[in-house]
Amino acid sequence: MLLENYLPKIIFNGLKRYLDLVDVNEIRIRLNSPVIVTVKNKKYYLGENGFTEVDKAIVCDYTMLQDIVYKLCENSVYCVNDNLKCGFITLKQGIRVGLCGEVVTEDSKVKTIKNFQAINIRIPHNIVGCSQFALDYILDKDFKNTLIISSPGAGKTTFIKDVIYQLYKRNYSFNVLVADERNEIAGIENGELGFNLGGFADVYTNCSKEFAFKYGIRSMRPDIIVTDEIDIDKDLQTIIDATNCGVKVLATIHSGSIDQLRQKRKFEEILEKRVFDRYVVLTLDDGPGTLKAIYDARLQCLYCK
Repeated sequence: MLLENYLPKIIFNGLKRYLDLVDVNEIRIRLNSPVIVTVKNKKYYLGENGFTEVDKAIVCDYTMLQDIVYKLCENSVYCVNDNLKCGFITLKQGIRVGLCGEVVTEDSKVKTIKNFQAINIRIPHNIVGCSQFALDYILDKDFKNTLIISSPGAGKTTFIKDVIYQLYKRNYSFNVLVADERNEIAGIENGELGFNLGGFADVYTNCSKEFAFKYGIRSMRPDIIVTDEIDIDKDLQTIIDATNCGVKVLATIHSGSIDQLRQKRKFEEILEKRVFDRYVVLTLDDGPGTLKAIYDARLQCLYCK
């Protein structure tokens, strides 16, 4: 199991013996604090023998925390610093590890992070079929430019992975290009997909969306480009350029609701230019990936739970 390579035996054995890792969402390790595991959106203290009371939980000391960080960095912080200075490292199988600590800046630019204080290990999942209901709205006559909306950890990446797979399973012969900045959608290792995206997906990993969109359209002739966690300020023009080339876009964005999305800068431009035809809102109401609503390009509700 991959996590065995990075976690101290005391933490890994607690997970291995008593927890179903399929249901684990996050493992939170904080300096001088109890280790906390999130399972199906519920938090538990972790002891040597599984879940326990807070006074019996494993407490992470400085040596343990630093050892975990250096193992996550494959014993070379320098080699992963480009990702580290953005606050995360991506492991095999699309596991994202967030790191908090002292941010080192130079000329107002982040150079690195040191003196680590907290680690958040987020475990990705494949949930086959989780997008099927919404897909009927996204595939209305043709594939619709679609934005998936949810707060962090509410299943956006899981949802778009299943959309890609369902397109393949239903034998829609779309060429799908995945712009996977953090290698969380495909989980590629040595060129091989870590997640089953079907047979129609081509993947750029560890590159900017701008690079993947610009050069992917030229070289791979995609019908659909899929990408995760867009920044409207930075990525909007890239997306507009792609749609103007006749390429459909499936993307995700952090936002708790349509009303919150409306408050984001440049969102009115998205509405005015009809960049997206569908807006799919996911929540944690009944666990990650709960479908809350689907809206059209004018934000008229097509499905509201």
